[in-house]
Amino acid sequence: MAALPTSSSFNLSLHLHLHLHLLLLLLLATTTSDCHAEPDRRAALFAFGDSFLDPGNNNYINTTTLDQANFWPYGETYFKFPTGRFSDGRLVSDFIAEYAELPLIPPYLQPGVLHHWRYGVNFASAGAGALVETFQGSVIGLQTQLSYFKEAETQLRQELGRAKAGWTISRGVYMFSIGSNDYMSPFLTNSTILSWYSRSKYVGMVIGNLTAVIKEIYGIGGRKFGFINLPPLGCLPGMRIIKAEERGRCLEEASSLAKLHNRALSKLLVKLEHQLMGFRYSLYDFHSNLRQRMNHPLRYGFKAGKVACCGTGRYRGVFSCGGKRIVKEFELCESPSEHVFWDSFHLTERAYEQLAHQMWSGDGIYSSPSPCSLKNLFEGL
Repeated sequence: MAALPTSSSFNLSLHLHLHLHLLLLLLLATTTSDCHAEPDRRAALFAFGDSFLDPGNNNYINTTTLDQANFWPYGETYFKFPTGRFSDGRLVSDFIAEYAELPLIPPYLQPGVLHHWRYGVNFASAGAGALVETFQGSVIGLQTQLSYFKEAETQLRQELGRAKAGWTISRGVYMFSIGSNDYMSPFLTNSTILSWYSRSKYVGMVIGNLTAVIKEIYGIGGRKFGFINLPPLGCLPGMRIIKAEERGRCLEEASSLAKLHNRALSKLLVKLEHQLMGFRYSLYDFHSNLRQRMNHPLRYGFKAGKVACCGTGRYRGVFSCGGKRIVKEFELCESPSEHVFWDSFHLTERAYEQLAHQMWSGDGIYSSPSPCSLKNLFEGL
């Protein structure tokens, strides 16, 4: 009888299998996309942030399964195998790339995809925050993502030449989803950091770090930025179950921090638009649009607005999807497309697609003196 594979050989085989599948998807996406537009005329997409945008960077770092999604049933709907995305299928950034006639934007850490960087790079890391301390050592924080962008910019100049690389950087759209983990981590880790600072001071620290990154990208040549504000954090399935005495109600301490952050972010972007010549932005109201789907799922074609598809416990809020985390037991719904939430903290592909369509078209954009849709930014309007 043949010997059973060792755990290490199995993991290596799985890693190679996933790597080959991802490269094939990138090749097919590039071939398809080239039929619709001249590649050198399309604006690139550079993504920064957390699990809402991470296409699999955490597959390539030394972390725990709390910050990874490279196992079944993640990816079951669209890719038919786990890619590292925290969903059953595609994320917002995948749909935005499709609308912009770009191929799938690869994770920065995925080997062998340098030649695809002319279309953009994704630096996002599940669990990442704007603060260095947020899940430090287990994720790729925002400052490290910025350093990766600088490395990518240098390599683009070497590959494309200074002029073409400069054009790619200046025409590119820089997409951000960051902050959720900064405000959720104190509740998830029993940290006392929120007792050290006032709420406004803590929010100011998060916004301050984000501001510094935006200005550095602007200094390198970036001009067009797309932002996703924070959802009602305390109402995510995984946050509803933290305090038993709340009996499944939203954790208002977390939601109030998200509201403060969103107000501060909106003010910041208006300020930067006046300070930085040529700075243009889109700000998507994720908070309001997700809440609408949670409270009125039937209006948007869902059956379950508050209960996750994958997990266990009340609202399936226990973060056990896939059975490879602290709690091994989990339940999996039959039809992810009927749910807004995929797991305890993340959305289904169908929900992400709806939100991405709004971001692209301009529906749900925060009102401001000069609102832009992502479509406007990509088309240079």
